[in-house]
Amino acid sequence: MSFLPDTATILAFALAALVLAITPGPDMALQISRAINHGFWHGIAVGAGAMSGIVVHTTLAAVGISVLIVAAPPAFLALKIIGAAYLLWLAWQAIVHGGGLRLSAAGRETPTLWQSYLTGVGINLLNPKVVLFFVTFLPQFVDAHDPAASQKLFFLGFEFIIVSIPPLVLTVTFAQLIADAFRRTKWVERLLNWGFAGVFTVFAAIILTAQARHA
Repeated sequence: MSFLPDTATILAFALAALVLAITPGPDMALQISRAINHGFWHGIAVGAGAMSGIVVHTTLAAVGISVLIVAAPPAFLALKIIGAAYLLWLAWQAIVHGGGLRLSAAGRETPTLWQSYLTGVGINLLNPKVVLFFVTFLPQFVDAHDPAASQKLFFLGFEFIIVSIPPLVLTVTFAQLIADAFRRTKWVERLLNWGFAGVFTVFAAIILTAQARHA
């Protein structure tokens, strides 16, 4: 089938996707925070939202739009600013309102699964480092002169999602175990809120330093 890369490419990309999937980032931080404070399925919903974002990134890479975004400095700068602002907003929510980071049930509104899903979509789409991955790294696994290049890019994009599912489930399960161990411990709740706020702030700074061009 023309849309299938060769076996060596599939295996090599699977390894690269796995490494990226287990590397800490804003998506993982949000999955853990929602799982700890709202349960397993909220963490999964965030992960599903992030994977939906991967579908969008793959589509944009396949049709070349992501390349235009990275090649246009104003557009890429706008993406970085919006993405960093979104993470800083999550950090503010974590400190002031708990931002969905709660271990105790009292006094906090639980988001719907749909809201957790949409937050996962947003944090993925607004991460310029993900854009860079799908513009600079993903195409290296496809011959640009291959008539089926676009189809193979889509295949690899969905392979990325499949490879990401086991780490997602393990991460969310581990976060749920943490929540069960420390539930109703107020100082742990505060520590988690400030900790996740710090994590989101650090990732916002990292996003702002993302470069559109690499040597």
